[in-house]
Amino acid sequence: MQQVKRFIPEINKVYFIETYTLIHIISGKGSIQVDFKNYFDWQEKAIFLEKGQYIKFLSDNFIVRKIEFLNESKFYNNEVRVLFKHLISLGYIDLLECEKCRSFLSETALSKNSTDIIDISSKQWFWQNPFKANKEEYQIIFDTKEIIDNEYNNNLSSADLASLINNRGYNAQALIKNKIGLSIKGLMSSKKLQESQKKIAFSDKSIQEIAYELGYNDDAYFNRVFKNIKGVTPKQFRDNFDYKNRDLFSQDILNLLQKYHTKERSLQFYADKMNLSVKALSNKVSTKMNASLGQLIRLEIINSAKLMLIDGQSIVNISMQLGFEEPNHFSRFFKHYTKITPTDFKLKKYNS
Repeated sequence: MQQVKRFIPEINKVYFIETYTLIHIISGKGSIQVDFKNYFDWQEKAIFLEKGQYIKFLSDNFIVRKIEFLNESKFYNNEVRVLFKHLISLGYIDLLECEKCRSFLSETALSKNSTDIIDISSKQWFWQNPFKANKEEYQIIFDTKEIIDNEYNNNLSSADLASLINNRGYNAQALIKNKIGLSIKGLMSSKKLQESQKKIAFSDKSIQEIAYELGYNDDAYFNRVFKNIKGVTPKQFRDNFDYKNRDLFSQDILNLLQKYHTKERSLQFYADKMNLSVKALSNKVSTKMNASLGQLIRLEIINSAKLMLIDGQSIVNISMQLGFEEPNHFSRFFKHYTKITPTDFKLKKYNS
């Protein structure tokens, strides 16, 4: 059983995920935020979110399809959890590489058998093989992730965690480090940080109370640890996140980028438009959007280039419209930030 909704999300509103959910962004421009991480490359993807996560849309022109899967028994399957139990980034399926996924997300196919998208997507996820592991190795990695999700506030050591894992002949610590680039301790720290941010941003509890809930005996130590990682104190993080007031700063800067990115690459230009110094604007962008202003400008250029390539425009024409002196300059720029040439991107789109 599932519920399918098509809606226009409100800008900067936090949408809490209460059941296993597939998010398909039909149209829009800008970035999304999931669990305090901003994502700009969401086009042509089916995004899978589990209970306890949140999603926020940092622009006001999105149209979204949301499928909520209400039969939880489906998600006890170890083959399925890879979609929802995120390791270091979003769980998604690239729709350019999965024709069956695209057909199931079409308007006509959604009215029937839409739960089959889970089976198709989990098979596609293993085919995409994002961490270059085999199925047995993935089960060990995700067994570890489930233990971390349950035990993150109990101050277990890496050795304690490893001892809880049935490693079936594998060294779980070495396997995880090799495949995802993080140690078990790193995964634990990442989970603890994520949960601390949620408690700080979405509750009215005191910082001291949150520190104790997270297993810290000393709230001053928690403050130091948090500031070392995030660059701000827990209180400053709460104020900056602005959960209740929904500050429109992100929308304002994105609107400027969308309007001027083909002509203006200077940080000073955008600082003047926002009536801030370059340093103040850069700091605010970094705090609010988890990215640098330079990254946002480059991402806007890349997104425009992709749309033009999909529309069939020539590389020469695109390079001129985006302000590059030569087509080969544009091609090098595109490949550097996407790891694929403009020509290969266009072929991938048309041959998918």
